[in-house]
Amino acid sequence: MPPARLGTWRVSGHKVRRVTTVQEFREKARAWLEENAPRRDRKRSEDEVEPDARDIVAESKEFQGRLFDGGFAGITWPAEYGGQGLTNEHQRAFNEEAADFEVLTGTFTIGLGMCGPTILAHGTEEQKQRYIKPMLRADEVWCQLFSEPGAGSDVASLQSRAIRDGDEWTLNGQKVWTTGAHYCDYGIVIARTDPDQPKHRGISMFIVDMKAPGVTCKPLRQINNASSFNEVFFDDVKIPADHMVGEYNEGWRAAITMLMNERVAIGAGGGGGARGATSFDSFVKLARQRGMDKDGVTRNRLADLYIKRTVLGYIGMQIREAFKAGRDPGPIGSIAKLYGSLLARESADLGVALAGAGGVAWDADDKRADRWQMAVLNAPASAIAGGTNEIQRNIIGERVLGLPKEPQVDRDQPFKELKVGTQR
Repeated sequence: MPPARLGTWRVSGHKVRRVTTVQEFREKARAWLEENAPRRDRKRSEDEVEPDARDIVAESKEFQGRLFDGGFAGITWPAEYGGQGLTNEHQRAFNEEAADFEVLTGTFTIGLGMCGPTILAHGTEEQKQRYIKPMLRADEVWCQLFSEPGAGSDVASLQSRAIRDGDEWTLNGQKVWTTGAHYCDYGIVIARTDPDQPKHRGISMFIVDMKAPGVTCKPLRQINNASSFNEVFFDDVKIPADHMVGEYNEGWRAAITMLMNERVAIGAGGGGGARGATSFDSFVKLARQRGMDKDGVTRNRLADLYIKRTVLGYIGMQIREAFKAGRDPGPIGSIAKLYGSLLARESADLGVALAGAGGVAWDADDKRADRWQMAVLNAPASAIAGGTNEIQRNIIGERVLGLPKEPQVDRDQPFKELKVGTQR
C-alpha cells in the first residue's frame, strides 16, 4: 500500500506513523523544492501585501496547498489534525533546504505561527478538527485581533465588548494594527466579557469570521508605502457560542500563549529560517558583488550575523519543543522577541553598509533594488509588534533576573472603575 502522504501510512482510515529519518526527510524535501519552488535569486518580495495585490496571496495559497499535499506543512503539528507529527530536527532540516528557494509562506506567519498553536493549546476538539487542517492547507487564512487604540503595550486594557445573547455573542469595538485582516477568512479576537472583573480576568477569546456582517477593515498606510496593517471595526458582529477559545473570562491565559507564539514568530522567524531578500546568503552575495568579501571587518560582521541568526533559530526550536511537550516555555519567548528585533536593526544596518550608494538610490527598472532600504524601514516595526522592546525587557528583568515587578495598583480593581486607555 503506497503512503497517502510523506511519512505516513493510511491503514483502515487511520494514519499510522512510518519511520522517516531526518536524512531521508531532508533528501525528499530537497527533491520536492527543486521541483516545486524557484531558486531564491528569482524571488519577489512577499513581505508587504497591498490591498489590491491579491495575486501574492493567491500564489501563496496555491504554494501552501502544494506544500501540504507534499507532506511539508505542519511538520511538527499533530498528525490527527493534518500535521506530520515529526520532530524539530525534521523542521530544521526542511528550513535549511528551503533557505535557497522561494518559499511563499510569509502570508501565513500569523495563522501558522500564532493562531494555530493557540487553538491546539486551548481549543476544543471540535475546533481543532474544524480549523487546523484548512489552516495548514491555506484554504483559510487567519489574523490576530489584539491591539486597540487605547490598548497597545497594555493589551489587557482593551475595551472591545462581547455580550452573551442566547447561543451567540455580540461583539462591538475596534482593533488596530491587524496584519492581513483585509484578505483573511478568520481571526482570533479577545474581548471584554465581564467588566466587573479586574482587567486581566474579564476577557474571553473568540474565533471570528472576518467576512461576517458588521466586520469592517480599513488598511493603514505605512512608512514603507505598504498597507499590510488595518483598523478593524466590529459593529454588532454575531459570534456563535462554540467559537470561544478556552474558558469564559480566561481569555488572558490563552492570549499569553498567543503572545508567546507571536514573539517566536516575529523574533525567531517562526523556525529560524531565513526570510526574503535579507537571508544570510543575500548579505554574502552582496559583499562579493561589492568586492568587500575579503575585508576583515566585513567578514567579522558577516560571521557575527550568521552566529546570531543561528542562535536565534535554536531559541525558536527550544520554544516550539516546549509547546509541543505541553510545557510553558516561560520568558524565553521575550528573549527571542527582543533578540530578534535588535538583530533586525543590525541586519538592516549591515545591508545598507554593504550596498553603499545602492542602498539609497537605484535604477527605477530594478524591481528589487529597494530591498535594503525596505529592510531599514521595516526594522523598527519588529521592536513594536508583539510587545515593545521595553515590555520584553521588563519581562526578562522580572522573570529571568528576579528584579522587582513594576507597580500595578490597578491589578485587582474592577475594570469598569479604571481610567485606562480611551476610558480616561
